[in-house]
Amino acid sequence: MASEATPGDTWTIAQIADEFAITHRAVRHYEDLGLISPERRGTQRVYHRRDRTRLNLILRGKRLGFPLEEIRTIIDLYDAPRGKRSQLEYVLGQIDERRADLEARRRDLEAALDELDTFESRCRADLGALKPTQRTSPTG
Repeated sequence: MASEATPGDTWTIAQIADEFAITHRAVRHYEDLGLISPERRGTQRVYHRRDRTRLNLILRGKRLGFPLEEIRTIIDLYDAPRGKRSQLEYVLGQIDERRADLEARRRDLEAALDELDTFESRCRADLGALKPTQRTSPTG
């Protein structure tokens, strides 16, 4: 985030979108899903600190690969009174599941890269074993 907020600060959709490097459409999409809820002043959306915080959590969740419905659940827990054991256990369980998924993907990627290395080595060896072909002139 570009700047720190003070309690009375508000932002327009353009300012929020610029700050988080996302499109206005993305901001409106998160609003349509009920993930953020800016104040309306006529036709203008007015974003408060809570909206910025929630948007930051949404984007962090997306970077970590959580689906939007899981992000919603986690954000709702963030808004709830802190310290409830069941809430913290839920979030920790989600983190464990996401970590296991990412580690499995990393193993798959490493295996694919190893396979490519082996295939490349064989291709280079086969190419080196071939006798150079005689080039013929274009005219024959």
